[in-house]
Amino acid sequence: MDNFSTIKLLPSTLEGTITAPPSKSFSHRAIIAASLCKSKSTITNIIYSDDVLATIEAMQHLGVRFKKSKHNLEVMPPKRHKYSKESVFANESGSTLRFAIPLFSVFSNNVNFTGKKTLLDRPIEVYEKIFKITRNSPEDIMVNGFLKPNNYIIPGNVSSQFISGLLFSLPLLNNDSTISLTTPLESSGYVKITIEVLKTYNIEIKEIQNGYFIKGNQQYISTNYNIEGDFSNSAFFLVAGLLQNSIETLNLSNDSVQGDRNIIDVLKQFKSRVVHLENGYMTSSQETHGTVVDISQIPDLGPPIALLGVLSKGKTIITNITRLKAKESDRVESIITTLATLGGNIYEKNNEIHINGKNFLEGGTVDSFNDHRIVMMATIASLRSKNPIIITNANAVRKSFPAFFKTLKTIGLKYEIME
Repeated sequence: MDNFSTIKLLPSTLEGTITAPPSKSFSHRAIIAASLCKSKSTITNIIYSDDVLATIEAMQHLGVRFKKSKHNLEVMPPKRHKYSKESVFANESGSTLRFAIPLFSVFSNNVNFTGKKTLLDRPIEVYEKIFKITRNSPEDIMVNGFLKPNNYIIPGNVSSQFISGLLFSLPLLNNDSTISLTTPLESSGYVKITIEVLKTYNIEIKEIQNGYFIKGNQQYISTNYNIEGDFSNSAFFLVAGLLQNSIETLNLSNDSVQGDRNIIDVLKQFKSRVVHLENGYMTSSQETHGTVVDISQIPDLGPPIALLGVLSKGKTIITNITRLKAKESDRVESIITTLATLGGNIYEKNNEIHINGKNFLEGGTVDSFNDHRIVMMATIASLRSKNPIIITNANAVRKSFPAFFKTLKTIGLKYEIME
């Protein structure tokens, strides 16, 4: 992506075909699994977003070497994994930090993690019950204690990243473990991604009643892995197609275990027609109607769903929004503030987001809240805006999709770089 921070979105007409970017969720997991093998693996169809780079850098602290090319990554593990004793910088990547804490504790009982304050402000209470975690500063924590085989009792309504972190790590221990969930699992799709990637790398996770059984002394076996297209970021393209003309979004599998594949069902709740293609989906301009959407399992879809609600006929209510408050931004606040500033009728009530739809937004200047999905939401909002939209700190998109603006430019997005 061009190096800029402020962008002005001009009246645009989008139409054409887009290839979905590689899934960031699969990328993190494939990098970690390949790093834990004994021989080289190659990961194909990968993009080097800030979050993916954070996971690559973290695994280097276990002695893993990488060779990057444009869309491929060679992963070369050491003969014996060993923590470098240097600080592990997770930048702003929640996946990197929450996957790495238990994993590094397999190899060392004293690991230092650093990252942006916005990352280390996010909850890690599950791990605080397993390890001794000392906060040295707002950007620095120390994790003490080895990970041990055990029955780990965890509430299901916390981030699924904690469960995935344990699923990567527990198979390496010398005895069996279980994870017992005290409440139904939210964002279960992300754990399904973890289990699928682990299976590809020869690690077996057995689902049991209200949890998982993890056999110890397992061995990761290298394989070449192709990253599938990402539904989370592609949701914005699917919504864009509904707002004007027609957009085909390719490289999306209808058989994917990604939880955010549910965007297809959500769009149908808005009484929209989504055309299934051989390798993706097509959405076309049409009137959509407000609905009620529970996002407890799909919190990353909050921004595109809210945007569609603002531009749909009637009332939309987004329920179970608690998890939105612990993302890159407090997404309840950032979604509402952004869309209200642009002229939307949107507000919070009783742990729900309430929206009264309209045909067009007014435009204006908004900040990204340093949140990649808020940048994407405001960008697609410009398709139904009477006036230009200016986004400050727009380079937050580097977190997951550095080529976001260039990709949309290929199908007609017009913008000016202001700063």
